[in-house]
Amino acid sequence: MPKAGSSARPLSGKCSGCIAYQIRKVNWVHGNYVLDTLRATDNSTSGRAQLLAPYRKMNGGGCVVEAIQNRVIVAGGGPVGLIAALDLARRNVPVLVLESETTAIKDPRGAAFHPPTLEVLERLGVLNDLMAIGLKIPMWQIRNRDGRIVAEFDLGILKDHTAYPYRFHLGQQKVVPVLLGALAREANAEVRFGARVTGYDETNDGVIVHVTDDHGNVSTETARWLVGADGARSVVRKSAGIEFEGFTWPERFVVTNLGDDLSRYGFAHTNYVTDPDRWAVILRLENEAGEPNWRVTYPTDPELTDEQVLDPASIQERLADVISGGGPFHVRYAGIYRVHQRVAEHFRRGRVMLVGDAAHINNPLGGFGLNSGVQDAANLAEKLAEIWHGRGDETLLDKFDRQRRTSNVEFVQKASIRNKKMVEERDPEVRSAAQAELAAIAADPERALKHLLESSMINSVRTAALID
Repeated sequence: MPKAGSSARPLSGKCSGCIAYQIRKVNWVHGNYVLDTLRATDNSTSGRAQLLAPYRKMNGGGCVVEAIQNRVIVAGGGPVGLIAALDLARRNVPVLVLESETTAIKDPRGAAFHPPTLEVLERLGVLNDLMAIGLKIPMWQIRNRDGRIVAEFDLGILKDHTAYPYRFHLGQQKVVPVLLGALAREANAEVRFGARVTGYDETNDGVIVHVTDDHGNVSTETARWLVGADGARSVVRKSAGIEFEGFTWPERFVVTNLGDDLSRYGFAHTNYVTDPDRWAVILRLENEAGEPNWRVTYPTDPELTDEQVLDPASIQERLADVISGGGPFHVRYAGIYRVHQRVAEHFRRGRVMLVGDAAHINNPLGGFGLNSGVQDAANLAEKLAEIWHGRGDETLLDKFDRQRRTSNVEFVQKASIRNKKMVEERDPEVRSAAQAELAAIAADPERALKHLLESSMINSVRTAALID
């Protein structure tokens, strides 16, 4: 049996001692069939052979090998993985989602949705349920730390280009239950929690995925294709030997959720606050009870420890820096994380594809990461379904790689880096000129439309679709 987390490799198909997926028994554990490796001599009774029948086939050497199940496995049960699974299921492709956590995601990050993402969610039939618990955001601001508004953009001018001329704010911890509910209604979809993917092996006609459950039991699952949606530390990506190229920003980011109503201080529901050292991104959300919940994200001093950064007094001081006249603030949550700009060398290798944070990560300025991941999922689901139903061949997956990787490199990475540079510009003359230009763009409807088609990711999705 290959070690957990070992690099993926094709199986030879030879007997050589009946190891690696060749003879198996079936145990019923926590409501799931778990396949355990046995030696050939253990497979002597007709009863066991009958029990194994759905899971195996004979190879040319007379040894029993596990049959590849006709389905797609998605590693990762976050929003991107679940959207990929739901899209596949709706296209009549059987799918199994393996999520390492024992419960649905609780992380409140990833809360801003752009129009192209809303179009995907509408097509999948979940948008109305999400709209009932989220916020439409028709306008966003760029402002200085002293409170002066630099530019204000009205997304209503996108009405001729999308049915959703606004941003939509909803924490991903609220999105996931809606997606799980939709998947539960699909007969050809299964979601399994407490199932950590630790590696995979690739055969000529499928993948054999190594799984460890929350009790430490090791098993395997098979499928025709594997989708890695298992986050920035993706085991699938590492097992495939795909490099994650890019860099890490020196400063960490702090994300806070506040119970205060920041509209009292003149903030719109989306704000980019500029300052060379103490910039911030401020978003209006709602908590689990439907009460106002303002998210303030800001950079840290790289020289400070996590404990110093998260000290309550330090958090209050930093919040007062960007919310002039406010405080003390009701901090419901505060967390710290490192920020990267990285893109996988490939989004496809053999029977494995990467989507979401497993394929690319970026700083949060602009809200591009999760939205780009949703586009990965939708693009891949369409192409996999075409292959599944015999309407296309595997070259479609190379096209997925070209479209989505190019889109991320050329738009997401460049735009998020550009946005960060804009809010933290140190040179007074450069900052003043850039802000004057933004104000002029916002005041000119034609230029504002062009700007919003870019920042709302409408152009990037259109451009990606044209890549052959």
